[in-house]
Parts: sequence; C-alpha cells; structure tokens
Amino acid sequence: MKDKTSTPDTPQVAVIILNWNGSALLREFLPPLIANTDPRLGRVIVADNGSTDDSLEVLTCEFPKVEVLKFDKNHGFAEGYNKAIRHYADRYPYVVLFNSDATAFGEWLAPLYDFMVKHPDYAACQPKLKAYRQRDSFEYAGASGGFIDRNGYPYCRGRIFDTVEPDSGQYDGITDVFWATGACLMARSDIYLACGGLDSRFFAHMEEIDLCWRMQIAGYKIAAVPEAEVYHLGGGSLDAANPRKTYLNFRNNLLMLHKNLPDSSRKSTLLRRRLLDTIAWAKFVATLDFANARAIIKAHRDFARMRKDYTEHPDTDLLHTSPRRPNILIEYFMRGRKRYSDL
Repeated sequence: MKDKTSTPDTPQVAVIILNWNGSALLREFLPPLIANTDPRLGRVIVADNGSTDDSLEVLTCEFPKVEVLKFDKNHGFAEGYNKAIRHYADRYPYVVLFNSDATAFGEWLAPLYDFMVKHPDYAACQPKLKAYRQRDSFEYAGASGGFIDRNGYPYCRGRIFDTVEPDSGQYDGITDVFWATGACLMARSDIYLACGGLDSRFFAHMEEIDLCWRMQIAGYKIAAVPEAEVYHLGGGSLDAANPRKTYLNFRNNLLMLHKNLPDSSRKSTLLRRRLLDTIAWAKFVATLDFANARAIIKAHRDFARMRKDYTEHPDTDLLHTSPRRPNILIEYFMRGRKRYSDL
C-alpha cells in the first residue's frame, strides 16, 4: 500500500484474542502473530474466557509480555469479545477480533490500520483470509471479503458454499464488501459499541455478518484489504456436517434477516427462505441424514420463539437495494458458477 500512514506515538489497536481452554492453540498460533504484529501500531491481548485448562499458566510462563484480561467465567464467543472491547475502548480507538486459531506470517496490521485511518467512513475491514494448512488457498470463513445474496445466503470472493478457490492474486484489489470475517475483523471501537457489538443471542455463526449489516444501516461501509494476509485454521469448534452447526447457521440466518429487514420486505423474504429451508430439509431426509433434518426443524422452532425479542427494524432494505445481488442457489447449482469471478 503506497503513501503509508505515519506511525502513531502510542499503539492505537487492541488485537484481542478470545481464549477458552486453548493452551495448545496459544502455543502454536501466538508466536508468529506476536512476531509479525508491529508493537508501535497494536498490542496483542488475550482475553481469557474463564479457562479451566493450563492456558493462564502458559500465558504467564511462555508469553509474559502478552497482556491478559481474565474473565471469571465463560461468557461465550460474542459476549466475551463485547466485554473485552468495552474494557479497552477508551485506550484503543481500533480493535481487531482475532480468532485463537489464526495467525500471520508477515506484516498484516499496517495495511488495515492505514486503510481505516484514511477512510473514516468505513466502520470495519478484514484482511485476505487464507488456509493455515493449505496456504495457497483461501479459507472458508472469509476468503477475500464477504457478500450476501438476495435470499440472505453468505458467500465470499474466493468461496461460494463449499467451493474454496486457490489464491492466485485474482482478488487482491481493495473492495467494499457486505461483511468482514469474524476470524480477523478490524473495527472502530466506538462504532462497534454504538452498533451494539456482536449479538450474544446468536451464540456462534453469522454474528459478524449481523454486526456488519447493522454498521451499514448506521451509514458506514465495510472493506476487504487483501494486502494484509492472515491464516486461519478454521473448523476448530464444529465440523461442517455437525448438526449443531446446521442448527446455528439456519436459526441465525433467519434471525439476521428478521432483525435487519424493514417491514416492506421482511415477511416475503422470510417466507421465501422458509421454502428454501424446506428443500434443504427434504434433501437431508432423502439422504437419511435425520440428525441434520431435525436440526433444521429445531432452528425454525427456536427462530419462531426468539424473533419476538427483536421488535425494532430498520427502514432501509440493504438486501434488495444493491444493483449486484445474485441468487447464489441458481448460479451455483443450476448454472455451475463455482467461482466469485464467474458471477
């Protein structure tokens, strides 16, 4: 990135890693991240979510220079980050939510910081996210920037559904995106808090998409800055075929649509999604995958209960006003377009 921003007098970025019983991950992923994080720009902080393993001992003995914020119990992924960011917001105008199974092997923070300083109308950004085990490939959780189709299905530059592309520099340009990956999400601390942070009721999955949606409703933009590269292991919590993951993805997608769509389009969009989810349920039944079929039913039942908690809806329809909002199901399954560049 040309025309670099001058180095600040004190670190401006809190790079927060939320840890819960992850001592093995800390040993593997923390050393390269520390080595490649410019201390003049950012401070690496581990927020420990009430770990009961030897995480705190490992941090004290092996990483004595890393600041540790200790929680007395596990607050979950979303609320753990919210509490940590509230704690550091007065000291650091920028924050990075950095997964415990992610790291960096080169300068990664400066491009993100430079972009945010020079573009005050952006609330958040992400780096290029690559696979830790297959480093010439994008990583599923965010690739080179996230988007959402007209039915609410997320996809990325570099990943559509389960098709992940190799990285040959085809998506290296800075671009506006709909959402930035939660594996490494840089945000302005004040805007993050003003927009409500991550929704703790989601528990896990799609909470960063929901947050980015709310940031855009508030008038800000989101970007992908591929000059910065971060490597993510991914899949450490739940396997893609795990019924629990199916449940969270289906339930949270419905909640996200319900929360962030206006009255004019919310009901019709949710009706369409329910029909599409019924097709997914039928596919699981046809393949005798009854556990995932039950997960979809439970997701819809719990959505029906939880949606009553969300009574305020925006007037702006970001899902249906973009000039480029494809139907990913048709593009991927019927037209065979597996790459972002083919859309």
